[in-house]
This record gives sequence, C-alpha cells and structure tokens, in this order.
Amino acid sequence: MSRIKEFNLPDLGEGLTEGEILAWLVKVGDTIELNQPIVEVETAKAAVEIPAKWAGQVRAIFHPEGTTVEVGTPIIAIDTDPGAGPLNDPSTTAAPAGDLPTPSAASLAAVEVAPAEGMVEPGLIGGPAPGGRTAVLVGYGPRTTTAGRRPRKNVVPAPAPAAAPVDHGAVVGDKATATPTIPAPQAHDRRDGANGGGAGRAVAGGLVLAKPPVRKLAKDLGVDLRALSGSGPLGSITREDVQQAARWAVAVAEPVAATSTATSAASFGADREQRIPVKGVRKLTAENMSRSAFTAPHVTEFLTVDVTRAMKALERLRSRREWRDVRVSPLLLVAKAVLLAVKRHPMVNSTWAGDEIVVKEYVNLGIAAATERGLIVPNVKDAGRLSLRELADALNDLVQTAKSGRTSPADMSGGTLTITNVGVFGVDTGTPILPPGESAILAFGAVREMPWVHKGKVKARQVTTLGLSFDHRIIDGELGSKFLRDIGDFLADPEAALLAWT
Repeated sequence: MSRIKEFNLPDLGEGLTEGEILAWLVKVGDTIELNQPIVEVETAKAAVEIPAKWAGQVRAIFHPEGTTVEVGTPIIAIDTDPGAGPLNDPSTTAAPAGDLPTPSAASLAAVEVAPAEGMVEPGLIGGPAPGGRTAVLVGYGPRTTTAGRRPRKNVVPAPAPAAAPVDHGAVVGDKATATPTIPAPQAHDRRDGANGGGAGRAVAGGLVLAKPPVRKLAKDLGVDLRALSGSGPLGSITREDVQQAARWAVAVAEPVAATSTATSAASFGADREQRIPVKGVRKLTAENMSRSAFTAPHVTEFLTVDVTRAMKALERLRSRREWRDVRVSPLLLVAKAVLLAVKRHPMVNSTWAGDEIVVKEYVNLGIAAATERGLIVPNVKDAGRLSLRELADALNDLVQTAKSGRTSPADMSGGTLTITNVGVFGVDTGTPILPPGESAILAFGAVREMPWVHKGKVKARQVTTLGLSFDHRIIDGELGSKFLRDIGDFLADPEAALLAWT
C-alpha cells in the first residue's frame, strides 16, 4: 500500500460542487494529526475548516490560496508513514505551496486515491477519470449514463471546402458585395453575412480566439470580433485590438454621430471600471433572489407601531438578575412576536410544493445577517419550542458566529420564516425578497422617537415600521394582514399579548 495519499476536496453537502481555498493552515513539511484542520475553504454558503483524513507529513499542496477547486479534486498529498525513510521515487518530492506540480507517470502510479462508493464502468459519469479520480456532482451521486456535451448556441457552422479560394463578401438580397481585408484598427461590417478575408484567426466552428472579458468588451463597444485581425498569441483578439477598432470607428464616423458618441459609454476606458468576480455567498444569494423574485408572486404590507411599552419591557428585563449577563435587543421581542403569531396563523409557516402546500409544525427562524462575505441567513432550529431566555442565547450565538464568518452550511439550511433587521442601518423598513422555499419574511425597521397621538394627546413615542413580504400563492391579503397585525399588537403591549395568547 502506498504511503503517499492524496486528499480530495470533500463533499460539504447541500449540493455544492466547488469551493475556494481561502487559507492553508499547514505547509509542506509540516507533521499533522488525524482530524487536524488543514485548510479553510469558502463554499457558496459558508467558510469552513476541513480536517485531515490521515495523520502524517504534508508532501505537496496542489492549489494555492484563492483558487476555486471542484469537489473531488486532490488538494494536498500526505505521507502517512514519514518515519519509514525517504521515498524511493524522487519525483514524489513535495513542491512548495502555490507551485502546481506535474506528477510523473511513476508518481501517479504510486499515489493511492481514496476509493469512491460504488464502482462504475470507465467512460460513464461517475466512472474513473484521469488521475484515478471520480467526477461526481455533489449531493446526487454517480450517474450511470454516458457523458454528453451540450451543443453550443449561436455557433457559426464551418464553411464547406471550396475548389479555389474565393472572397465571397457580404450578401445583401440577390447581390454580393466584396469585403476587403480588415486589420484590427480598420472599420468592420456588422452584418451577419460578413466574412472578410482578413478576419481574426478562427477555430473550429468559425469562432474567433478571444478571452471572455475581451468578448464582453467588444459587445459593450459594438465591435464585431469576426472583422478583426488579432495581435495576440495564435492570432487571438486582445483588449487593445478591440479598443483600437472602437476608436477608429468613432474617428471616421460622421460629425453628428461622433458628437453623440462622445458622451456614450464607449468613450470611457476600462481603466475607470471595476470588475468584481461573482462567486461564493454573493453568487448563491444572486441565484436565490432571482429565482424567488420571478417564481413567487410577492406582496408587501406595512404597519407602523408604537413600541414604547416594548422598549420599557426590555429595560425591565435587562435589570433582572438572571438576565444581566444576556444581551437583550429589540430583535428578541420581534422574534418572540413572530413565533407567537405563527401559532395563531400556522399557514404562514409553509412552503409551496407545486401541487400541494406543506405546512410545517416547526419554525426554523432565519435571521438575515450582513457579513464581509455577503448576506447570509442562518436560522434557529425549532425556535418555537425555546423559552425567551433560550431564544435570546440562540440569537446571540447565531449573530456572533455569523460575524466571525464561522456559520456552517447546516446552520443556513432548512429555514421556514425569516426576519431581516434593516433598522440597524437606520432604515425605516423595506420590501424584502423571500428566501427560496419560504412564504413570509419580515423587515424590522429602526425604532425612532416620533410625535404620536397617545391617549388623545400628541407625545414623543418610540415608533417603528414593519414590512411583511409574503407569497401570494399561499397567503392571501386577509391572512397576511392578520399575521402582521398580531406582530404589531405584541410589540405595542408585550405583557398583555402574552397574557391573552398563552
């Protein structure tokens, strides 16, 4: 049995397929113990530390920090018996962290890869891949179907071979017009039939060699890549080629067109733009919000509440001996109000499942938290069964864990109803978007001292505004209004509501 073992990026659950290496906690040459944290990885849901599967000595680190790695890819090599003496094959000598070694055939043969569950024939998805790995989509297991490639969209078919070189030019109606050779800075014909003899170097299928950012720049500037001759490696189109072509087009345009173009986006250089990669939590949030916004019909209602009595109740609670070491905030009372209102209107705590509505008898109460990595929504499991003190402790632990960036994927899964405390940013309220799978989300606004009519007189009172967004497929206007009203009634007079409802 080989003493050198490769550790693959494991399946972290929740259908995740890749992760970004944030930090290596070990280096080449370190002696590590079983289950010792060796690397911190950021997935689409959380940053987690991954423990070592074996004890031994680190021989190689295959991916530097900042690299995005697919699940199942080897990330580190560990010598599980370093005391047995030097390895016979010098090709297995570890490379420094950040260097990407190219293993020899002998070293690949000496490496033992952790076996996958179930064996699938080679050539099938889930079967052996180069290097002895098994490519599996996370959360779904191996598929025993032949791998296939989806056809590209908008691929221009390669022209049929001709007997002699012919410049076809652009065809308009029944007449053909010759198209001259066009170098990078020259004008270009944007008609679909244009096929200039000096067009950029093409690959199979008629595509032009250009990196995705260059293609995006060409699209923004209105430059047809097929009409350019590339100055990059292998004739590829570069950013300079595209920008030069755009400048030439502006220079030869008519005076009126040039004047209007001067104020357009094309006149500004890329040096005045910032491009931020969309990945990790931000990517997942964007996907979830887009899916929710265009799937569930959202309705939002608002309610302004005098919470002066609730704020006084919090002060009395803080003064009690058993609560002096507990952080008590208005969010605690809002959470309690939501949990009590759910008991009175259980349909609010449900999920649309196509041909049925799933009403849940437990409440996993989500709390939206803004972190350096983006917006996350961890939840308190079965929050309805907790006492007020237990709920306070759970909320404090949840917030502190989120701020430290240690929220696990399990803490963010299974939410049934969410609160977003926009008041901490000084905002009065909002129209929040539902987390996927939930039917209601409450926005809790800032508590402000405002003039309010109280007992027939205008007085300064503590006032807040609540915003409730709900899925109109499940919650109609009456149910949503009653649920929001009950939350407001509790915050207006918590003691009376507790006596009346419990």
